[in-house]
Amino acid sequence: MLTRTIMSIGAIALTACAATASNAQDNDSSFAENGSHGRHVKVMIISMFAPEGQVWLDKLGPWESIPVAGLSPDYPDVHCNKQDICVMTTGMGHANAAASTMALAFSPRFDLRHTYFLIAGIAGIDPQQGTIGSAAWAKYLVDFGIQWELDGREIPPGWNTGYLGINTTSPTQKPPLDYKTEVFQLNTKLADAAYALSRNVVLTDSTQAQSARAKFGYAPANQPPAVIQCDTLAGDTWFSGTDIGQRARDWMKIMTDGNGTYCTTQQEDNATYEALTRAANAHRVDLSRVADLRAGSDFDRPYAGQTSADNLLNYAAQGGFTVALSNLYLTGNPLVQAIATHWSEWRDGVPQH
Repeated sequence: MLTRTIMSIGAIALTACAATASNAQDNDSSFAENGSHGRHVKVMIISMFAPEGQVWLDKLGPWESIPVAGLSPDYPDVHCNKQDICVMTTGMGHANAAASTMALAFSPRFDLRHTYFLIAGIAGIDPQQGTIGSAAWAKYLVDFGIQWELDGREIPPGWNTGYLGINTTSPTQKPPLDYKTEVFQLNTKLADAAYALSRNVVLTDSTQAQSARAKFGYAPANQPPAVIQCDTLAGDTWFSGTDIGQRARDWMKIMTDGNGTYCTTQQEDNATYEALTRAANAHRVDLSRVADLRAGSDFDRPYAGQTSADNLLNYAAQGGFTVALSNLYLTGNPLVQAIATHWSEWRDGVPQH
């Protein structure tokens, strides 16, 4: 009798779960067909940790806090203002970025089908392409972490690096894209529009950052920060060094068939974009509306005479953190405001200029 009772309870629970799942599917179907529920969002700013999000929260409020199931416990709310501009924070690294972005994208609390997404964060920067405080709009997102790696002390003769693409036989070969997340190309039209709107913005600077720049004997490393266009590598392992920095440049060229130019290194953006791709496949977001902005907070390699270890361990001494955060807002906000203020021009896609 006890066994039968337990089985009956189990059957009822399974039936309830099935009904809940069915209702969830029905709700998702209803959303996909007519967008009957969910807060409309014009711009969703995706930051990775508190200071990146705070620079927007300090300037564009007041905010409504909207809790979303599945977001990072450290950042459980999405913040939205009366302009339908929202800010969410994923948590740092690939895993947090993917999980949080998926939770956002599949939440019934938002209608994101026409939303523009601005991924905005700080990054290491290549001194050959930019400097501390420079803000770079990307057209390519490349994953630096999906590679094979040999111990650098055991590099085969004739190789200049211990890195090579997975299932290749030399560092110069482009790998088969088996993971489907190794390289993404963003909407060039949106990236160009974002750059055009922000290219003449006056950026902030600091004496500490100026001192760090002056140790480089070439431009643009030793020049004031600027808004630029160049591409970004994602990987959870921070790196510092001239040789590995050259591998970053080479890897970007290999993975984009020579079209991309490496300039910033960060941890999350391929993961964030893949989560948005899954949502796009479910007709919840539009991938042509994703922009990527990274501001240089420190150099990815040492200046002449400096060790790579010193560059990495003392990255905060370069004074780029506050400058990069400020310039993220200054560079990204013209695009955000153009979309939110002139929604009739942007609703159906990037306007012709």
